Amino acid sequence: MAQTPSTTERPSLSLIVPVGPGDSSWPGLLRFLGELHDEVEVIFVGCEPPPEDWPPALCPSARWVACERGRARQCNEGVALSSGDYLWWLHADSRLQADCWTALRAAIAAQPNALHWFRLGFADGPALTRLNAAGANWRSRRFGLPFGDQGLCLSRAQFRSLGGFDERMALGEDLALVVRAKRAGIALNEVPATIVTSARRYRARGWLRTTLRHLWLTWRLTRSVHSEPGRGG
Repeated sequence: MAQTPSTTERPSLSLIVPVGPGDSSWPGLLRFLGELHDEVEVIFVGCEPPPEDWPPALCPSARWVACERGRARQCNEGVALSSGDYLWWLHADSRLQADCWTALRAAIAAQPNALHWFRLGFADGPALTRLNAAGANWRSRRFGLPFGDQGLCLSRAQFRSLGGFDERMALGEDLALVVRAKRAGIALNEVPATIVTSARRYRARGWLRTTLRHLWLTWRLTRSVHSEPGRGG
């Protein structure tokens, strides 16, 4: 098991936000990040140049770095350019509740060697997405399978021991990392706070079609990763 920094001294934290091509949802995250008061290193990893008015007034210490397209690649690039003892990933359309930051700090102090995840909620979309949120939280508790939109966080040492995100994967790199963490004996811990995300895919593609597709991808990806030999670095 990889060793983590002692939490008797407050560990540093790097937050990494991959931004896909044409994604305009990330500015809505700035208000929440600005409330972290520079306690967290914030890195946006886009596959396009930074906006002309960068850095943002709401979070002036945030960095924007350009990277080749691919969420796994962008997440790994953010890690390579970061300096924190712990790594925290958010999606560009994530929105933090007021207690997320203090809850995560407490979770790291209590379980420094765990992979932490948040409860999921949806901010918009069809009313049935409440069932999706409840299902995602149940799946995470019952089977230990949180997704990337649940704000995954773990130590840099643990992340390195797992070999990072698999850049061969176009989808599901977050779930693959979680499955490898479980295989390596890393405990999963639910942070008692909620991250709200957008239900835009359900709205655009239809609730039933999107739900069935997610179920199929979860089954296929979990089975695929379980069948692979161990991957570390």
